[in-house]
Parts: sequence; structure tokens; C-alpha cells
Amino acid sequence: MTFSEPQSTGAGGETANEDPTLEFVFEVTASLETPLIFGNTGIGERRIIGITGGTVTGPKLKGKVLPGGADWQLVRADGMSDIHARYTLQADDGALIYIDAPGMREASPEVIARINSGEIVDPSEYYFRTVPRIETASEKYAWMNRRLFVCKGVRLPSGVEIRYYMIT
Repeated sequence: MTFSEPQSTGAGGETANEDPTLEFVFEVTASLETPLIFGNTGIGERRIIGITGGTVTGPKLKGKVLPGGADWQLVRADGMSDIHARYTLQADDGALIYIDAPGMREASPEVIARINSGEIVDPSEYYFRTVPRIETASEKYAWMNRRLFVCKGVRLPSGVEIRYYMIT
């Protein structure tokens, strides 16, 4: 079998030779606490940034970000930041949705300094992506348990905007 031959459709309705696409699902705008900076732990600068709340808007989900989550970061000497955010969304209908989002942010030392000083920096000047896994017990949103997502992040002076895209 080759990719040029007609294929049967899969569970997602696509044929085997169709490339995946990204479908915008929702955007999270979250407010953040001042980072707890542990300093250099031998493998990089450890930071923990509490998530205090926020909003969720989009075609497939609307709701809020609940307080209590955090982003655990390791800022490496080469300018890369390993990030791992864990937080909870609450849909407008009350459903709880858990987000576990490892990712990375890469920027020059100058751009990081500008971000850390509270400046709004054009997202084209840095790379900020995550690959979240989503869990929920809600029947309405159970499809999220069975799909993969990628996100593009934008750092704001007191928070972040994270756009969620489902890989079709």
C-alpha cells in the first residue's frame, strides 16, 4: 500500500493520506503571581509561578481558569526554559478540566530581560509552545481526553495567553 492509493476513513473521518491539521479550540488568558525564584540549582534557575485565575474563550470551550495551578520552570544556561504548567479550567456549565502542559520557551537573554521587566514583547521574538494533555470526567468534553493538542503562548506583563489547537 502506498500513500497515493485510496484509503478507508479512520475514526476521525479522514483518509490515511491526509496530513494532520490544526483546529483552534480555545484560548486561555491567565493571571500569574510573581515568580518564586530558587536560583541556580546546578541544572539551571528553578522558578515556580503560581496561576491565580483567568478566562477561557473559544469556539469549543468557554469558562474560567481556577486559582491554584502553577508553572514549574527551569531556565537553562543556553537560554531555553523548560516549562511545565498544571492547572484547572472550569467550563461555563461547571465541568472541571485538568491541564498538564509541558513545553518550552526560547529567547535571547535580551528578550528575556525585556519580558522580565514587564515589557510587552512581540511573540515573533521568542518561541513559546506547549503540548498539553487534557483530562475531564465530563461527557460533554470527553473528546478532549482522546485528542492531542499543541499550544502557542504569549507572555504578558502579569500573565500569559495560551492558544489551544487540536491536531486533527
